[in-house]
Amino acid sequence: MVIEKTTRGVRIRAEPRYHPERSDPIAKEWFFSYAIEIANESSAPVQLLSRHWIITDATGHVQHVRGAGVVGEQPRLGPGERFRYTSFCPLPTSLGSMHGSYTMRLDSGETFEAEIAPFTLVDPSTEN
Repeated sequence: MVIEKTTRGVRIRAEPRYHPERSDPIAKEWFFSYAIEIANESSAPVQLLSRHWIITDATGHVQHVRGAGVVGEQPRLGPGERFRYTSFCPLPTSLGSMHGSYTMRLDSGETFEAEIAPFTLVDPSTEN
């Protein structure tokens, strides 16, 4: 399932995927990846400065992950440009969710939070 949200002309698209070949349910380890596309649909350049992810597992445990950029980069996107990357999220449960935001900066120096809509991480073999 693909999830999208646009904030001030910055569209963030997330597509999660479960990896059974890298998971070990007996050891309570489920491995997920998520592909992200950030598209600048505004008329001004923007730069991604930092990320804030909120990850929740099925037990209700919440983890906040903050850091500079994404996958070691702080991409600057002109109008119409896109940036794509894939990252990973191991969980101790077969179900969880992620959402968060990217801090974006305009050339004027103004910053804003581009929201990442909530998406579900799920092992399809455990869905009812």
